Amino acid sequence: MRTRRGLCYPKLHMCGENDNIAVKRRVEFGTEQMGCRKRLKVSPEMAGKCDFFDALPDDLVLSILCKLSSTAGSPTDFTNVLITCKRLNGLGLHSLVLSNASRKMLAVKAKHWSESAHRFLKFCADSGNVEACYTLGMIRFYCLQNRGSGASLMAKAAISSHAPALYSLAVIQFNGSGGSKNDKDLRAGVALCARAAFLGHIDALRELGHCLQDGYGVKQNIAEGRRFLVQANARELAAVLAATPSAAPASGSWLTWNPVEHHRHLIGTGCPLLSDFGCNIPAPEPHPASRFLSEWFSIRGENPCPGLRLCSHLGCGRPETRRHEFRRCSACGAVNYCSRACQALDWKLRHKVECAPVERWAEEGGENEPNGNGGGVDGNGYEAMVES
Repeated sequence: MRTRRGLCYPKLHMCGENDNIAVKRRVEFGTEQMGCRKRLKVSPEMAGKCDFFDALPDDLVLSILCKLSSTAGSPTDFTNVLITCKRLNGLGLHSLVLSNASRKMLAVKAKHWSESAHRFLKFCADSGNVEACYTLGMIRFYCLQNRGSGASLMAKAAISSHAPALYSLAVIQFNGSGGSKNDKDLRAGVALCARAAFLGHIDALRELGHCLQDGYGVKQNIAEGRRFLVQANARELAAVLAATPSAAPASGSWLTWNPVEHHRHLIGTGCPLLSDFGCNIPAPEPHPASRFLSEWFSIRGENPCPGLRLCSHLGCGRPETRRHEFRRCSACGAVNYCSRACQALDWKLRHKVECAPVERWAEEGGENEPNGNGGGVDGNGYEAMVES
C-alpha cells in the first residue's frame, strides 16, 4: 500500500534543461484537458487549419457515395458511412445517392421492420429508385394490406421497365389479387408477362410458356409455349454459369448439385427445371422482397389471415388476398401456388417426391373449374393445377 512518505514511489529522474521544458509543456497540456469536460475534436497542431476532407467538393463526395450505394452488399455497408460524420450523413441522404441504391442495400429484414425502415424505403422510392418502389410496393400490398398504394408503387417501377415488378403485376392480374374472382384480367397478365420476359425475367418467360401451352389468357399454341419453356431453361443455365464460372461443363461440378443455404432444409436432392435435361444446378436466390414476405408471415405463424394460404413455393412468399385465390395441385390437393412458374419450380425442387394422389379433396371441390389441362400431369411432368 502506498503511503505519504513516498517510499513506494519511483525516484525522480533528473533531466536536462530541454527535457524540463518538454515535461512542463506536457503537464500544462494535460492540465488543460483535465479541466475541460469535452475532448478536443482536432489535435492542437490542426487547430485553425482546414481539414483535407472538408476541402473536397460536394460533387466528388456525392460521386463516391453513389458508387458505394450502387455496390453495397448489405444495408449496414451504407449505414456505417452515414453515422461517420455529419457531412456524410447529409450527403448520403441526397436523392442522387438514394436513387442508385442497389437491391442488396435495400434488403430490409422482416424482424427489423420499423417506421424508420418504412420511411427510408419511402425516401428511396420518392428519389426514383425502382428497386425501392418494387420492394415497398410488395410490402404494402401483401404485408400491410395497403393494396392501392402498393400496386401504384409496383406500377411506378414497371413503367421504368423493372422486370420483377412487371411479373408481380401479372400475377396480381392472373389471380385478381386484392379484389374478387371477377377482377381477373388474363389478357393483361399475359401482356405483362410478355414484357417482363422480353426484359429477361426467367419466371415470366416460363409463365408465358405455360399460358401458351394451356391457352390461358391467350390463344393456345403448344409448340410456341414449349419453345418458351426451353428458352427459359437455357436462360436459367446461362445465369448460373455467369454467376459461377467455375461450374463449367468441363469441370463436371454442375452435374452434382449441392443445395444453396436457403434450400438445404428441403427434402430430397431436387433442383430446378434443367434436371429434365440431365443438368443439376442450384436454385436461384429469391428477390429480397420475396424473402421479406416469407420472413414476415413466418414470424406471424405462416398464416396472413384466417382461411388464407401462402404460396407453397418457398422462394415466393406471396399470400392469398382472399379465400381460394391460388390454385392447388390436382393430384394431392395439399399444395397451392400463385402461378404456374412457382408450381413448376417447386415440383422439381420438392413436391415431386412428396406428391401423393388423394381423392377426398376432389369430392369437396366438385364445383371447382379445372385448368386447360383438365388436371393430372401435363406434358412437362408437372402436376397440373385446378381452381380452388
